[in-house]
Amino acid sequence: MDSIAPLRDFVIEMTNLVSKQLQEDAVLSEGSLLLSNLIRTNSWLPEFCATPHPVFYQQFLLHADPLERFSIVSFVWGPGQTSPIHDHCVWGLIGMLRGVEIGQKYKKLPDGKIVKDGNEQHLYPGQVEMISPNLGDIHLVRNALSDESSISIHVYGGNIGAVNRHVYDQESGGVKNFVSGYSSNQIPNLWDRSAVMRKEFELRK
Repeated sequence: MDSIAPLRDFVIEMTNLVSKQLQEDAVLSEGSLLLSNLIRTNSWLPEFCATPHPVFYQQFLLHADPLERFSIVSFVWGPGQTSPIHDHCVWGLIGMLRGVEIGQKYKKLPDGKIVKDGNEQHLYPGQVEMISPNLGDIHLVRNALSDESSISIHVYGGNIGAVNRHVYDQESGGVKNFVSGYSSNQIPNLWDRSAVMRKEFELRK
């Protein structure tokens, strides 16, 4: 059996789902079930998409829809690694594959200040979390494990590596635009525009 068959099946299922042009809440609900099924096992993830970096978390592109309706990414967290406070500007699904993540949601007050929104939440293998600008799109994520890597599978409503997004400084209240790109260093996905978008973004700075 092809080791990446579960991923290929998931790509087909997500393509069919977004082709229905459903409302966002329906896409998130149905997509969560599909992602839950994908992360029941983890042997399908290619090793080069599961390798941590000693300093930075990694974001490996697994699939970018040619019409940019969705993308699938593996996030690999080294021991103790954390993200900045950031948003996504599109809907997303986060499925825990290996290890444990801790997420802290934030919200933006009318005066622009960023404050915590609720308590930290742990995400364990097999669990799926939904995010979107409508549900709450700003958070900080970190690896809960100090001696092991953690891996989650993210599905976004766009080519996330090419989306203009924001990083927030809670202390100063500052907001910085960024385009994340991808950590992938293998044969590029034919539909991945992230490198071009990131270069254009850097030239505008």
